[in-house]
Amino acid sequence: MAEYLIRLVQVHESFRKPEILALAALANVNIEVLSYSECSPFCTVKIHDETAARALISRCILSKAIFELWATGATYPELHAAIRQNTAARWARYKSCSFKFEVDAYQGKRSVAAQRELIESFSYLGFNGPIVMRGAEETFCVFEEWDSSGTALERVWMGRLIARGSRDAIATYGLKKRCYISTTSMDAELALVTANLTFAAPSKLIYDPFVGTGSFLVAAAHFGAYVAGSDIDGRSVRGKDGKRDVKANFRQYGLEGRFLGVWVADLTNSPLRTGRWLDGILCDPPYGVREGLKVLGTRDREKVKEVIFLENGEAAHLGLGTEEEKADEGHIDGNRQPHYIPPKRPYSFLAMLEDILDFASSSLVENGRLSLWMPTANEDLTELSIPTHPCLELVSVCIQAFNKWARRLLTYRRLPDSEVVYTEEFLDRKMEKLERGDFVGAKADELNDFRRKYFEGFKSLPDGSEIKP
Repeated sequence: MAEYLIRLVQVHESFRKPEILALAALANVNIEVLSYSECSPFCTVKIHDETAARALISRCILSKAIFELWATGATYPELHAAIRQNTAARWARYKSCSFKFEVDAYQGKRSVAAQRELIESFSYLGFNGPIVMRGAEETFCVFEEWDSSGTALERVWMGRLIARGSRDAIATYGLKKRCYISTTSMDAELALVTANLTFAAPSKLIYDPFVGTGSFLVAAAHFGAYVAGSDIDGRSVRGKDGKRDVKANFRQYGLEGRFLGVWVADLTNSPLRTGRWLDGILCDPPYGVREGLKVLGTRDREKVKEVIFLENGEAAHLGLGTEEEKADEGHIDGNRQPHYIPPKRPYSFLAMLEDILDFASSSLVENGRLSLWMPTANEDLTELSIPTHPCLELVSVCIQAFNKWARRLLTYRRLPDSEVVYTEEFLDRKMEKLERGDFVGAKADELNDFRRKYFEGFKSLPDGSEIKP
């Protein structure tokens, strides 16, 4: 195995390593992380060869590029000595090819003259080919990491470019130019990262049960997956003015062939057939802040309304309607009345998380992945609020911090049945859920602790201290 340097972007720091490890697993690349820090954009790894390095980085969103690592040192004399000692046999391969040198200084600056002088210090390599700034056959780069003040050089690396990441996709799928979006649409960068963590890939089937405007599905389709989704909010599914809807986004990007469709449903009343046939589930469920969470059903099961039948004998909520209604654009697929609004009841945020994990455990194929976004008030309470399930292994926890709260991207792997162990605590919790009737009759704030804390401003931690951003 050879050593490589991955040049990361210095954003979404807690997402970067999980994305690299996920893509390595997806591409069957054996990887060993030698050095990594969330405070640094430089990560060194061991990978079998260049082919494996290209496979790893080709669809990476939070990595700029991967380089064959020639040497590293605390100072330039150390760097040059290591290059002479360890890489002299490689120099002849690049003696006549076109090339260019770059200097990448993190937290530091160098003038053009200083960069030129630095590059010329590598003249002993004996590269005689033409220097080409665009389209060079080989690109070599010197990396510098300075302290936070930008006054002291802490470490230097030198490497040869192998391949670049897939950050161009962020601009391609940017929300500013997308046909159909809403205030809750996930930005392209994080949607693409979520798709990577979920193993979206050609021939795989990915599902989003809270589809909204389809940001996650677009990202998964970009990587070649077949996608489908549902949402309890029919307005999101139907779109606007008959032209802007989820399907229009796929049409915009030329991904219609990977779009299987979207429909109106909630997770507790899913029309999907039972069985483990989904390769991945990714979702950003509602947090219940704008309005309380709801699912289909009635608040009081003893007061279920009697079914109303039309003059033609059809049930009002399922009837095909008149010929005029069938022709009406508001009539959905000709299978129910155009203006029928099904009853809904309050829904517990914790129950929703449990239902998502239950659904994933019964729907994902072996080693299939669930990527779930969820909020938390502060970092100290994170571990206590992460849901668990005997059939699902927590693979990674990524954190996106805001002012006084944060949200987590949790990624799970569906365990083989032979590895599943049902604990007494899990079975007791399921029995308790059945006995309490799924929180029927409760109010939104009682069912959603995050919603209550959000409007209280996350005033303090359990010990009484102030929450810091």
